[in-house]
Amino acid sequence: RFASPLSGNQEVSAFGEAGEGDYLDDWTVVCSGTYWARDEEVRFQHASTDVFLSVTGEQYGRPIHGQKEVHGMAASSQNNYWKVMEGIFMQPSEVFKAEQYHTEL
Repeated sequence: RFASPLSGNQEVSAFGEAGEGDYLDDWTVVCSGTYWARDEEVRFQHASTDVFLSVTGEQYGRPIHGQKEVHGMAASSQNNYWKVMEGIFMQPSEVFKAEQYHTEL
């Protein structure tokens, strides 16, 4: 819950070692449908603070000139849409689809 240095929005940082972190590392994928489609833009919403992972025009001069600040913004906007450029596409299995609509208690 610290202010980011350039924009004053919520700072985003990484924590932990060997894949172990804490509850502040949890983000929720927000997409327009049930599944995250291959060419779809998504948002990442922080599970504890509800901010959206965002990038605006603020750029650092050092240590990496031109690197943009990534931060958390309270309001949804065009600055917090993300689109995958590389990766592996996994077709949802029929079992996974059925689990989404399970109605028994």
